[in-house]
Parts: sequence; structure tokens; C-alpha cells
Amino acid sequence: MDIPWQSIKPDAASVTPLYIQMARKLATAILGGTWSIGEALPSERMLADALGVSRITSRKAMALLAEQGLIRRARGAGTFIAPRIGDPLSNPLTLTAMKPRHGGTCGAHWLSRAMRAAHGDEMVQLGLSPDARVAHIQRLQVADGIVMALESSTFPATVVPDPHAIGDSPYAFLLQRGTPVVRALQRFCAVNASPQIAMQMDLAPGTALLRSVRIGYTAEQRAIELTHMYCRSDFYDLVAEVCHQPVTNEI
Repeated sequence: MDIPWQSIKPDAASVTPLYIQMARKLATAILGGTWSIGEALPSERMLADALGVSRITSRKAMALLAEQGLIRRARGAGTFIAPRIGDPLSNPLTLTAMKPRHGGTCGAHWLSRAMRAAHGDEMVQLGLSPDARVAHIQRLQVADGIVMALESSTFPATVVPDPHAIGDSPYAFLLQRGTPVVRALQRFCAVNASPQIAMQMDLAPGTALLRSVRIGYTAEQRAIELTHMYCRSDFYDLVAEVCHQPVTNEI
């Protein structure tokens, strides 16, 4: 296989960390068809040698690709290109949605909207440089006067230059700007409310919550949204729709 190593090699002179550069360029190569779905990738050591980076850089880049769902790791077998959803999503919540269990009408109550420097996790998940700025918004999802969820979202400043311009829907705002989110990776876990989150949601500290972490991507596979959402498990149901595209063999 003719692998375009030169186009994947990180630029040591760039201010963007090498592992983020490497992950971005490998993602571009994967989505461009350099490797087929199910095909094995070179080992971390082979990638490090071919690209002139350290094993640590290679390992961190592969971890990012795994978080983005582009690769899957099989212990003792290697790393493989993961299957992908064939059709873009007009709204990522159509794939995995949080539905109010009691039928109340949801509304949003803004807590904060501000521009600030990107934090470490945001730089990694959104592929930002150390000096990048982001738009950060926080709001409560409320139904019938009851706080059901706390939503905290971050967007690159190049995508959302003014967080106060966002209306009821960040996705509608992104669509109007020509940078819609068409694919999202969403992970869930059970957590206990920290004192700060409990205060914002008017709950007792330690209350059981369902935490969702969502990364939204454009059609060019650029990560432009990082959202943390904390939901009351007694007010929300998780609804997931899994679609399979049948494979047809044409002769």
C-alpha cells in the first residue's frame, strides 16, 4: 500500500501539539480512503518511526482517533479502521436523544456566555492551538419550573465569534453560519453531582446524574462542538436509534 507519509507527518515548527497534528492528518487520510474499513493500521511504533515522532506522541494521537470513533483497538490483535455511519445527521440528537419523561415543555435558562482561552481538554477534543480562544456557554434545561439538565458547550472562536448571537438552538446558529454539525460522538456515564453542579441545578450534592459528553463534527470532520450535559435520571429517558446500512454486492 502506498501510504502518503509526507502528508501525514506533523510540522515540528507549528504551535499545535504534534499529537493533535498527527491525529488530524491520520483522520483525513482515513476518511479519504487511505485505509479501508476493517483494515489494520500500522502499530504505534511503526507510525512513530515513519512520521519521525516519539512513541508517546503516536500513542496520544491514536487515543484521540479512538475517542473520535475512527479506529477500534483489539487487545493482542492490533488497531483497525472502525465502521462509520453512512448518512450525515442533520441534528446529532436524532441519533441519541434525551427525552423528558414527564412530557413537560423544555425551555432554556442562560447561566453564562463568554469568550475565553481554551482549556486543556478543549484544545485536545477540538484540535485547538495553545493560544486559541473559544466561545463558552452554559444554560439550564427547565420544564415546568424544574431544572432537568445543565448544559455546558464550547466552540472555537472562529466558528462562534460572539456567543451572545446564539439563540434557542446552537445547532440552528451553526447551520445559519454555514458550519452545521453533521456527525456527533456522544458518550454517557453515571456521575454524582459535584457541589458546584448541585448548586446550579438546585439539587443535593452527590445526587445521581447521567453525564453526556458530545463532540460535534462538520462535514469536513472538523470538531467544532464540545458539550457536557448533566441530566437528572428521574426526569430523562435515553433513547437511541441504531441504523444499519445493508451491504449489496453488485456484479
